[in-house]
Amino acid sequence: MNDGADSAPASIGPLDIRQVLAALPHRYPMLLVDRVEEIILDRSIVAVKAVSFNEGFFQGHFPGRPIMPGVLIVEALAQAAGVLAVESLGLAGSGKLVYFMAIEEAKFRSPVEPGVLLKLHVDFVQKRASVCKFAGKALIDGKVVAQANFTAMIADPPAV
Repeated sequence: MNDGADSAPASIGPLDIRQVLAALPHRYPMLLVDRVEEIILDRSIVAVKAVSFNEGFFQGHFPGRPIMPGVLIVEALAQAAGVLAVESLGLAGSGKLVYFMAIEEAKFRSPVEPGVLLKLHVDFVQKRASVCKFAGKALIDGKVVAQANFTAMIADPPAV
């Protein structure tokens, strides 16, 4: 971490969908990050999920009143955290996976409907060799619609 005395922390971005695909193992229909606006290495990420009416989950959640499931909003935050972790730790392209270990203090403040850009803001809270803690907020037009704290483990993929 930078104490501010030397220089500004390294910042990268934006990352397009090809770069997101290189950082995450997720693919359609589970890829929930469309673009990364900025990563401040070892600190934070701002990513975007374009919420489209064509998402499969809207067919059943709920007919006549489509709302993005809260668990998928938290998953989108976790995927943004995964990009932050692999980029900060220099693991992009390594095949390492980022697994959920805990989700805490999840709060859902407003429904997320089709046609919005969901901004995903995630900060490192604690970073160790293989376990990281994050705080995330999902926003629409600057308004927090969901938030959660979560812990993830960085590990090798399971043997095939």
